[in-house]
Amino acid sequence: MELIALLVLPLFAGLACLAARTPAAWERLNLLAFGGLAMLAVTVGADVRAHGPVTALHGFLRADALSALVIGLTAFVALTCGIYAVGYLRRDRRDGRITVAQLRRYYVLTPLFVAVMMLVPLADNLGVMWVATEGCTLASVLLVTFYNQKTSFEAGWKYIIIGSVGISLALFGTVLTYYSAVGVLGADTQHGMNWSVLAGIAARFDPNAMRLAFILVLLGYGTKAGLAPMHTWKPDAYAEAPVPTAALLGAGFINCAIYGIVRFDVLAERCLGHDFSGRLLAGFGIASILVAAPFVLAQRNFRRLLAYSSIDHAGIMVAALGFGGRLGALGVTLHMLFHAVTKPLMFFCAGDVQQHYGTPYFEKVRGVLQTLPWTGGLFLLATFAITGTPPFGLFQSEFTALSAALAADRGWAAGLFVAGVVTIFTGFLVHMSKLNLGLPRADAPVRAMACPWKLTAMALVALVVVMLGCWLPGPLYQLVEQTARIIGGAS
Repeated sequence: MELIALLVLPLFAGLACLAARTPAAWERLNLLAFGGLAMLAVTVGADVRAHGPVTALHGFLRADALSALVIGLTAFVALTCGIYAVGYLRRDRRDGRITVAQLRRYYVLTPLFVAVMMLVPLADNLGVMWVATEGCTLASVLLVTFYNQKTSFEAGWKYIIIGSVGISLALFGTVLTYYSAVGVLGADTQHGMNWSVLAGIAARFDPNAMRLAFILVLLGYGTKAGLAPMHTWKPDAYAEAPVPTAALLGAGFINCAIYGIVRFDVLAERCLGHDFSGRLLAGFGIASILVAAPFVLAQRNFRRLLAYSSIDHAGIMVAALGFGGRLGALGVTLHMLFHAVTKPLMFFCAGDVQQHYGTPYFEKVRGVLQTLPWTGGLFLLATFAITGTPPFGLFQSEFTALSAALAADRGWAAGLFVAGVVTIFTGFLVHMSKLNLGLPRADAPVRAMACPWKLTAMALVALVVVMLGCWLPGPLYQLVEQTARIIGGAS
């Protein structure tokens, strides 16, 4: 019942917002839906951790530990974005940037976007998972164009065109995966696209078809994750979308894309062994880190900087998956967890600074600590956390990924991994120290306190970031271990 409710609750909230008439009602419906979603996600995680995979609708919906982790992270990001959006959109409306019609569009589309994001990890059928991923694109592209500016429409067109090419490749890869399994499915063709069925017979797939299938799937879902060279939609989309939408894309949807890659990687490894998929994944992962590094150093727009950060972190997750072994599986799991709970804080602080100063450009913003004390302090904390500074969680996951590379005897990959991560760390610190420290410009806005709604969201995320840097609760650690076993090849 909980699995069905995970889909129905946000879907109902979106439709209810379509019928409601006041902004206050739209805000309450979104907050209630995302609060309920978070509680359901905790319940599903506890059930999976205690009893193993759970199903609904005769197996159409299925949640194992990997699914439960992605569901929980998506629910957390949705809830914090829902809280932040109240203050953020009220400020936009007060400043005359948006109309009531645009506000209604946001509150209708956002829960629908979250609903299809939930369907990605819940769908056992790989074809349905593909449909849900495309549904995420269709729902979010209208949010990318939210402000109805020329640059917004350019970003939306780039997003939909590149995303459509990518998802088409993923479709061909999904069909070829089924084709590679046809000869061994026997009479069970009714469930022939179900991952739980395919995982048990993957060792007997047609290897030639599976090789091509995995390449297409990696290119397709890699486009959604923002892997280089399919990453070019990200900077524009992240810079133009409302901040809560950008946070959902950068901390929620990215996990759905990585989830799709992981599911197909398990099938490919059982059919072809680790070397084929491992080299591809490590290559795309390291390339993404190295592509992001110079753009981080030269970046002038702090909203676009967060896009290149996401490209970097997608690369780290995919590289860890490619390095393989127990450490690689644990590395991608931990990085998925820590990145999802850390990245929203970067977006929220960046959004508050942009609204206060009226610009996203570094050269026009100085001394944030003096004009926005809470935001500036949390921005610095988020910067240290997102760049993997000890003792924050991303340091642990990056170190685990590096250890996986060394354990797999991939010295060159490990060296490039370290070079890219250190370069990005340096670039972030330089940019953020100039933005937050020092004296404000003479024409800077007056000192102000953060909006209570935005501050509540930022404080909630910061609390979780600090806690997970020091302590991983036992139930969550068990779920992480179970997820790592699935990624490592266990059923």
